[in-house]
Amino acid sequence: MASTAPVSASRLERLAGWSQRHHWLAIGLWIVTLISITAVSQAVGDDYHDEHSLPGTQSQQLTDTLEQAAPQQAGDTIQVVMHDEDGLAAGGNRDRIEAMLADLAGLPPVNAVTSPFEAEGAISPDGTIGYATLALNGASTDVPREDVQDLIETAQAVSGDGLEVELGGDAVRGAEESEGGAAEGAGMLAALVILVFMFGSLLAASLPLITALFAVGSTLGVIVLVSNAVTVATYTPPLMMLVGIGVGIDYALLIFARYRGELLAGADRQQAARKALDTAGRSVIFAGVTVIIALLGLFALGLGSLQGVALAVALTVLVTMVASLTLLPSLLTVFGRRIERRVVKHAERSKREPGQRWRRLSDVVGRRPLAPLTVAIALLLALAAPALNMRLGFADAGNEAESATSRRAYDLLAEGFGPGFNGPLIVLAEAGDTTEVDSAAAELHDALQATPGVADTTPPQSIPDSDLAIVMAFPETAPQDAATSDLVEQLRGEVLPQLSDQTGATYLVGGSTAAAEDFADAVSDRLPVFLVVVVGLSSLLLMAVFRSVWIPLKAAVLNLLSIGASLGVVTLVFGEGLFGVPAGPVEAFVPVMIFAIVFGLSMDYEVFLVSRMHEEWRRSGNAVRAVREGLATTGGVITAAAAIMIVVFGAFILSPDRMLQQFGLGLAVAVFLDAVVIRCLIVPAFMRLLGERAWWLPRWLDRVLPVIPLEREDLATAAIEPARAEAGRR
Repeated sequence: MASTAPVSASRLERLAGWSQRHHWLAIGLWIVTLISITAVSQAVGDDYHDEHSLPGTQSQQLTDTLEQAAPQQAGDTIQVVMHDEDGLAAGGNRDRIEAMLADLAGLPPVNAVTSPFEAEGAISPDGTIGYATLALNGASTDVPREDVQDLIETAQAVSGDGLEVELGGDAVRGAEESEGGAAEGAGMLAALVILVFMFGSLLAASLPLITALFAVGSTLGVIVLVSNAVTVATYTPPLMMLVGIGVGIDYALLIFARYRGELLAGADRQQAARKALDTAGRSVIFAGVTVIIALLGLFALGLGSLQGVALAVALTVLVTMVASLTLLPSLLTVFGRRIERRVVKHAERSKREPGQRWRRLSDVVGRRPLAPLTVAIALLLALAAPALNMRLGFADAGNEAESATSRRAYDLLAEGFGPGFNGPLIVLAEAGDTTEVDSAAAELHDALQATPGVADTTPPQSIPDSDLAIVMAFPETAPQDAATSDLVEQLRGEVLPQLSDQTGATYLVGGSTAAAEDFADAVSDRLPVFLVVVVGLSSLLLMAVFRSVWIPLKAAVLNLLSIGASLGVVTLVFGEGLFGVPAGPVEAFVPVMIFAIVFGLSMDYEVFLVSRMHEEWRRSGNAVRAVREGLATTGGVITAAAAIMIVVFGAFILSPDRMLQQFGLGLAVAVFLDAVVIRCLIVPAFMRLLGERAWWLPRWLDRVLPVIPLEREDLATAAIEPARAEAGRR
């Protein structure tokens, strides 16, 4: 006879009870936290910094060598590009330009100014385009935006009467970057519309959005403070808002949907909230931990520029998870009565049994599971195929909007001096002593001039009091052309090693184009370690939760397929120029960031769907019923959550920043494929094919793995034991 002893409340139920009893205190604490962190962060200010150093690479060795031997040449530069159809020497142009350059030399960030009338080769052959070089007194990221704006305004003040003045360089590009906000606002508005249609109530729809805003707002202030202690990239805030808003709404929606289901099943508001937190809340915790593991897995890559981003986004996910478990139950207590009335009325108006369509879909898929399984996997493989030809790199001024001064400067330099002028290769010669460096540099100059793909070179420039010399090589092709990457590889792999054997000198190839190649190679080389860490840990967690070998294996393979398909679409659009998008390399860190984020987010739906299947399996012992009821109770919620994610991520395609466009497209496509193709077709088909074997785990592994329950133990019934025993024998 079954025991009738009362079951003690779980920790999550006790947490829900505390939030219900002290709802105003919980809400007040969140308000105070948000206001305090925001105020402190604004008072302290941020110190975002892009760090792309890669110890051990040629480009980094070259940079480090120059910083030691010639620090004045290691700083960043700005090009002031001038254009006049009548010629730069026509009329009073020269006097105006010289006066402007004198004004620029007096501004704080400028260390030195080189006039186009003094430098050899700084004026185009037809005399209509020229450039001056401003040497900055530090890295471009260390120059305040306001100082760069002063430089731009001072230089462009002489424009007019046929003279055009534009500025290029990383510092100028950074100063022109949009502060953002429009994409986030558009995404949240679209998410609110979807939630209103889902719940039939503006108030109910607002709660997941409010929870996400509190979480993201609080985390943003923390990241501002953290940026003063560790390296956090400048693109981190929009990226963390992109993920935070999507995840925050997603987690709150999963809990709220279970709360609504419990209300419609007859539970009172207090019981419904506790039940929702004890069931969907567990799934949220597990999904959030999986996302955090995936993000922290980026530390395995050993790339300093990504570690700060990974830490910031992981912190965002953690705070959104905490907000969903504490703030949302408090809001449900305050507005519960009004929400309950709206939920009941909306359910009565719908006049259909909840989940009936999803049951029918489960039955259709289950009749012939091999057909939808084969078609869906073939679709994912076809979409993933272009990713095999993905070329990694970094965007430059050529990818900016045509209205930007950095883009106009880029186009003018390409017009006047050739497309490769915007991405020169810096080649450093290091001889045995100072007497041999001139000969080694002269040999280098001749070898570069004779190399196919090199349009021109500068005369060798010896660095005083050292055994170093520099030669600049200008490729025939643009920085983002595949031919330029091939040229870097040819110089490093063939031309310079042969020259080094002849002269005994050491040669290093650097510059922005070479650094992009080094970064892409580093990502590719370390990716297998990253995959093993993230996929391995996540699979172990799933195995411990669901006590199954097949479910984590299936989840890992399908997540890799969806990520590959999303990267294939990104390659088609941004790499191949589909839909009129300028073709170029995919940002070098976008694939690994998309992998970390999407792999974690995919677990949200995996855990939410399979946990309901597992719950029904434990309750009934019927594998077919478990698949049908699991899909029926979660299909609508997963679809709505995915739709919200898609519009939030997709809104970033509207951003002027190419990197954020790639993130937005990749994440939106991955979530769409995961929710529609994988969760609605592949998972039900796979689970029906396996039947009871889906929950099989070897006994020795069952003893070793820790138990991480997603449901209360009292959900289990005696009916499950015979089925489990039968599944174990099979």
